[in-house]
Amino acid sequence: MTIRYESVENLINLIKNKEITPSKVVSDIYDAIEETDPTIKSFLALDKENAIKKAQALDELQAKDQMEGKLFGIPMGIKDNIITEGVETTCASKMLEGFVPIYESTVMNKLHSEQAVLIGKLNMDEFAMGGSTETSYFKKTVNPFDHTAVPGGSSGGSAAAVAAGLVPFSLGSDTGGSIRQPAAYCGIVGLKPTYGRVSRFGLVAFASSLDQIGPLTRTVKDNALVLEAITGLDENDSTSAPVEEADYTSEIGKDIQGLKIALPTEYLGEGVSDEVKASVKEAVETLRSLGATVEEVSLPNTKYGIPSYYVIASSEASSNLSRFDGIRYGYHSPEANSLEELYKMSRSQGFGEEVKRRIFLGTFALSSGYYDAFYKKSQKVRTLIKDDFNRIFENYDVVVGPTTPTTAFNLGEEIDDPLTMYANDLLTTPVNLAGLPGISVPCGQSNGRPIGLQFIGKPFDEKTLYRVAYQYETKFNFHNEYEKL
Repeated sequence: MTIRYESVENLINLIKNKEITPSKVVSDIYDAIEETDPTIKSFLALDKENAIKKAQALDELQAKDQMEGKLFGIPMGIKDNIITEGVETTCASKMLEGFVPIYESTVMNKLHSEQAVLIGKLNMDEFAMGGSTETSYFKKTVNPFDHTAVPGGSSGGSAAAVAAGLVPFSLGSDTGGSIRQPAAYCGIVGLKPTYGRVSRFGLVAFASSLDQIGPLTRTVKDNALVLEAITGLDENDSTSAPVEEADYTSEIGKDIQGLKIALPTEYLGEGVSDEVKASVKEAVETLRSLGATVEEVSLPNTKYGIPSYYVIASSEASSNLSRFDGIRYGYHSPEANSLEELYKMSRSQGFGEEVKRRIFLGTFALSSGYYDAFYKKSQKVRTLIKDDFNRIFENYDVVVGPTTPTTAFNLGEEIDDPLTMYANDLLTTPVNLAGLPGISVPCGQSNGRPIGLQFIGKPFDEKTLYRVAYQYETKFNFHNEYEKL
């Protein structure tokens, strides 16, 4: 196995045992990017000069046996809506083209303190609004398993880069499935942590009550190792939960004998393809063979997840994106001759179609006369969805189901059909609305395109999710598929 496909865990051991230097790892990663990324198109910006300098400094520490840090010398790619000091952060939008932040996000501060090495910023749907990475202003990322297919979104660049062996791990953000859906499409592991588990300080806001940063990796244990590095209470984020526990690996390897797993009938209903259903049913039998009890349950309000999610997310987006006014930062229309024209022209020229669509939807939902009918009602439905999960978790440890209704769709197939695109979030949005943790792991392929299996856990119980996902991974090992790309 070449360095580009080594796991985070193996790279940590190779570096600690002095079998390889951080400089060699970083050099090999940039070689892989140079060779592969012109086709995959996952990176928007590279930080090569600084990465090489940091790797050389880590080489010196390695020689002195001063290898402190959980991710010492491990390369990383970061979604381009996470603030990186001194490195262009655009949210894949014309609105922020050329914006170089003067401060660091909390997750980046944590990763730097653990001695990880920033390789570059990854492509995404503009302002995280989309499910295919086709709304990016700069480029369209392709699926490493099938270059005619989308990688998913909005963290499509983050997922594609990991699957293609261009970084051993990346960070994405998940508002309605934007980590788990691309992880499923690209055949990797993606975790959306419990809301409040990871600080949102320095994450460019889309929908503040839903957004959460999380890791994408090729293995379950790697995912847990990265989550350990980025969690914790943060005084800069008022929604950061006062939960200090940061041990997600201690139960990895523990059997799942006697664990109770719920399979909602709604998750295998209308809209879910036959291939996905078959893979999930096979995965359920694997879980039973591992000693878990799997029983069918009902989450009756699942069907209301998409409409309530899109009202809430669009409403919060219309509020959050009002800060991009063409005056303080961001795109400034050179054609404007008055203040009113400046607002109108900067925003109409700086934002893409999908972003404008959601701003319109959200502004309408929040407007006088419609607030109660749409936004307030959606928040009530959100409570019903959360209550559904609470009821299930009284008797079950984990919920299982498909991550997405289908495998990755073709590039250009759904970009002009927003309602169909939104329907792809059927199985992921309830997790965000309820603030729960969810993880996607590979469970099959159809016509060469990966299928994802989703585990949903109790609040702040990521440890159990990793335990179950790891045991399943031992029976369905997808790792060798990456080297075939």
